[in-house]
Amino acid sequence: MTRIALVSFPGQQSAALLGLQDLFTIASRMSRAAGGVTLDTTLAHPVDLPAGCDIVILPPNISGARGAGDYALHRWLRDSHARGATLASVCGGAFWLGHAGLLDGRPVTTHWAPEEEFRAAFPAAHLQPEHILIDDHDIVTAGGLVAWTDLGLHVAGHLLGPDILTPTARHLLIDPCSRDQSNWRSFRPCLGHGDPAILAPQHWAEANPATDLSVAALARRAAISARSLHRQFRAATGLAPNAYVQALRIEKARGHLERRRMAVADIAFATGYADTAAFTRLFRATTGLTPSDYRTRFSVLRPAAAPCAQQISP
Repeated sequence: MTRIALVSFPGQQSAALLGLQDLFTIASRMSRAAGGVTLDTTLAHPVDLPAGCDIVILPPNISGARGAGDYALHRWLRDSHARGATLASVCGGAFWLGHAGLLDGRPVTTHWAPEEEFRAAFPAAHLQPEHILIDDHDIVTAGGLVAWTDLGLHVAGHLLGPDILTPTARHLLIDPCSRDQSNWRSFRPCLGHGDPAILAPQHWAEANPATDLSVAALARRAAISARSLHRQFRAATGLAPNAYVQALRIEKARGHLERRRMAVADIAFATGYADTAAFTRLFRATTGLTPSDYRTRFSVLRPAAAPCAQQISP
């Protein structure tokens, strides 16, 4: 059973909370009928927030509040994230994640209207408001008041699989294929293992993929020896540290290729690879495609408009 907390706070968009609850109930019923995972969804008030949630979702707030003073909620979000929960937001819910200090160095989206306000409040976040949904593994954000449908389908598809996603979308008359979900990621880091010493370098790597992520550097973040890191990291995540870092960096590169128009060399550098040719070889070995071919196939950006042909009089 996967535990989902839908945070209910003053000014919430009730349609989003109740709609997500209904969506997860329908998807869970279909999954249970197929012998699969079930979802335990709870409406959680800030004064009575549950412990041990796997996914926490912050809905839009239609009152104009931004949550800067919701210190208890910020602390609970940080604690939940530190224990391995995935945090998600819809529209202005991203402000609460920002005020909790969880968006530095992260790609994030929100509604286009408060773009300048968001950039001013959280300059270290990589805001990309042109996207409906951005999945950065343990932080997932959706933009727009009704983007809760995109987030709900994305979460249901990730947790329950495409065999459940398709009938759920059909039942709700929502087309997931036209939305910002063109590629289901092949690497999903294990964050629910409960080892805080390993979660610390994992969270650091998520936000800082271009920095030194050697075993020695990760061990310093974990405050344990390199030998202990090897043993605990594999036990917690199922991967050796170097293999984990490589898989994470390739996934970060996928995200850049899907959502941005950066040059391949810049993407290589942003994900920790100084040698573009070596990055391209590794990316192809991992995905089966060159970075350019991957972008052509999976980019969610609209093609740049071609210049108009000049009219020439006869």
